[in-house]
Amino acid sequence: MDVHAEYTKRLQTARADLTAADRLFRSIGNARLAMMAAAFLMAWLAFVNHLFPAALVLAPIIAFVCLAIWHEDVVERQRRAKRTTRFYDLGLARLEDCWAGGGAQGKRFADPDHLYAADVDLFGRGSLFELLSTVRMASGEATLASWLSGKNGWPSAEAIRARQQAVVELAANLTLREDLAVIGPPSGREMGESVHEEALAQWGAASPVEFPRDTPFLLYGIPLLVVIVGTTWTTGTTDWHPLLWVSLLALLATRRLLAPTSQVLHAAAEAARDLKALAPLLERLEREQFKAPRLLELATQLQVEQAKASQAIAHLNTMLERSEWSANMIFQIPARLLLWDEHHAVLVERWRRRWGRAVGQWMAVVGEMEALCSLAAFTLEHPAAVFPEFVTGAVFDGEALLHPLLPASQAVANDVHIGRESGAAQLWIVSGSNMSGKSTLLRCVALNAVLAWAGAPVLARRLRISPLAVGASIRILDSLQDGRSLFYAEITRLRKILDLTNGAVPVLFLIDELLHGTNSHDRRLGAEAVLRGLLDRGAMGLVTTHDLALAGIADALASRARNVHFEDQLFDGAMHFDYHLRPGIVTHSNALELMRSVGLIKNLSADVADVADKT
Repeated sequence: MDVHAEYTKRLQTARADLTAADRLFRSIGNARLAMMAAAFLMAWLAFVNHLFPAALVLAPIIAFVCLAIWHEDVVERQRRAKRTTRFYDLGLARLEDCWAGGGAQGKRFADPDHLYAADVDLFGRGSLFELLSTVRMASGEATLASWLSGKNGWPSAEAIRARQQAVVELAANLTLREDLAVIGPPSGREMGESVHEEALAQWGAASPVEFPRDTPFLLYGIPLLVVIVGTTWTTGTTDWHPLLWVSLLALLATRRLLAPTSQVLHAAAEAARDLKALAPLLERLEREQFKAPRLLELATQLQVEQAKASQAIAHLNTMLERSEWSANMIFQIPARLLLWDEHHAVLVERWRRRWGRAVGQWMAVVGEMEALCSLAAFTLEHPAAVFPEFVTGAVFDGEALLHPLLPASQAVANDVHIGRESGAAQLWIVSGSNMSGKSTLLRCVALNAVLAWAGAPVLARRLRISPLAVGASIRILDSLQDGRSLFYAEITRLRKILDLTNGAVPVLFLIDELLHGTNSHDRRLGAEAVLRGLLDRGAMGLVTTHDLALAGIADALASRARNVHFEDQLFDGAMHFDYHLRPGIVTHSNALELMRSVGLIKNLSADVADVADKT
């Protein structure tokens, strides 16, 4: 599939549908006004001037009602066309590398204590979450965020392979993903605003509402007496006194059942509105014929006792709509005598006891489907991406890795081979000048590891990866409010990364400018001790540095570490970077040239500058 061409074609179709719907909307609105005016004019001519029979006034009224019904259908067409337009606008923005700031950013999932989220741009503007997310439901956002952050731990390789199969199937099913992205509630509000998922799940799982033990006798016995006595009174067999006594009995029963009835119907009314908004999504999923095992499992979870979720929701809505008949002026008195509300409250509570526990499961299914659709969109929009190979041990072996958040025209591929395999070093010490790409490399490694264990393809020619617990120290800040210096903040993070090695999963550490908040003597000794401790505990990773003295640590660690570097070149007074990783230690620095380029230093003599550069 030519993804850009397909998105463009569908976007143009959606825009044409929106234009046609807008035009029809205005035409119907004008016609409704005309019918209203015609009805008033005809009523005047019929009732005041008596020019024609009054029954003819019904014609414009009937036409007005029909136009109103048609109007609602056109409004729904407008809503769907608008949502479809936005869906493909965002897709094209991702393809054209202008997506940052246009989608959901997942800021509510940002955790300053997370061991890599803030360091590698997991959430926020221009983040991995924003690049991936096509979700609308809170459960979908939470599911995707947990997959990226490893909040619930990394799943097994088998579970990820099953997720990959689901992603591949959904990537090819663009029509289903479009439907899930544009189906909306009848209210016209967005899906995420219409379904209060947490409250809905709590309602479904809440403790049963207990009715008095004599409730069945009251619900069926009193209405039966009302019918019998009412029949005998209307036929003249008895006078009105028996009916009065039975009516008083019905009022007493209503009072006895008032508390549980009010509790059930009030809570169910709010839950039913949310379920009604969710039902179209569930019904669409129920109609799809899946093949991937994980998708089949999710589809199975939308059924309870051979009944579909959408059918169960429809049954609940029917019961609640019938319970509202008691508010009708004509039916109010018979409803009180027949214990109409109380009867439906028992039925609704019976429904909740049967289906309530499944409500949270239904939302979880929708959430996972939305998260899978997000990964599927990424898969379709990155045809060169590959699914990783999962291995045991402690391995990160990638060829031609690319940074997922960089535009394709700017990203430069590099190989990274670290681990405890034969011939591979556990530690890479990355040296290089300012702006040469050291921090970007760390984020590239972390983000591709996150993508791999989320179930998405990675931007690489090949990646072999084992289960890894990622710990990063890249974007560490001091805090005046907390009385925390930059150095203290950094060593605190390093302590957490070291503690991470106590777990069963090998650690991948990514440290930018190790111990740069202290003097060079302490830095050299402390850095070697920290790195040796991490390696002795089986961890592996990359460390960047400007201090070439730290590059000598690789010699002290022998075969467990190696030096690599980025270079820059000065042409015509401007710095140029190729961002290609090379073996060995960088041989020069660009700090002085950068200071000159911004006008920070001007009078440094050539001899002093030459000595400083060499130093």
